[in-house]
Amino acid sequence: MLKVIIGGALWMAAAASAAAQNIGMPRPGQMGLQPPVTELARDQVAMDDLLLWITGLIVLFVTVLLGYVAWRFNAKSNPTPARFTHNSVIEVVWTAVPVMILVAIAFPSLNLLYKQLTIPEADVTIKATGNQWYWSYEYPDYEIDFDSVMVAGDYADWDAVMASDSGRAETEEFGVTRETWRLAADASMVVPVGAVIRVQAAASDVIHAWTVPSFGVKMDAIPGRLNEMWFQADEVGVYYGQCSVLCGVKHAYMPIQVKVVSREDFDAWVEQTRTAQGLPPQTVRLAQAAQ
Repeated sequence: MLKVIIGGALWMAAAASAAAQNIGMPRPGQMGLQPPVTELARDQVAMDDLLLWITGLIVLFVTVLLGYVAWRFNAKSNPTPARFTHNSVIEVVWTAVPVMILVAIAFPSLNLLYKQLTIPEADVTIKATGNQWYWSYEYPDYEIDFDSVMVAGDYADWDAVMASDSGRAETEEFGVTRETWRLAADASMVVPVGAVIRVQAAASDVIHAWTVPSFGVKMDAIPGRLNEMWFQADEVGVYYGQCSVLCGVKHAYMPIQVKVVSREDFDAWVEQTRTAQGLPPQTVRLAQAAQ
């Protein structure tokens, strides 16, 4: 019952804040990475594009060179081959050029790694705990915690979901379609747009990984260890991810669903969720803590 209340509150809060939602999810026939909505993800896309151009030019150069050598120095065109074993100029070039390429890759790569690992002061801290096979979320600043389980996760395919009254009712309740099934969860991590979010990843059983491609974040959730990552989403919408470490028979059935909403909607969601969990309003808790 609590999940129903939380799920409905999440959906209403996100829908009220954006008439046209951005949906961060894989698309059929998609080429390249998902559209980025954080600075980290945009930097990763830029790095990926840089590497694609560099490797593409290298492949093109090697292909043209091989073709030229095969044409120019075959037995018919060059019946008497040269017998030298060294060429100082060529040896310097084929050593120096790769070094320069690696240096050109290293600087933006190290800058990106530094940005990923340097967590700024967080506006909201959330602990994400991986379980077989669902996620649990805790908001320590708001004393909120809940589980997030795949919607209609007991069915082999979409046709089986539609053939079941309970499966069909569950997907209708949470607004799940054929495209979002196996990506959607019955409760979302909700975060305010533009806020720095620190996610602390852990696990209760085996190793999992909390991953949302549109945010450019992926962090292992390891039992007995607390790993940290951060993101700052700048577009309201719904963004999907999945566990990215093989964690058992239902590894493919533990989706991640994040709803980015306005600050007003986030505050309203906090109050609704605290009420659903039998807690006093956040304003009352803060007043009591200040006494």
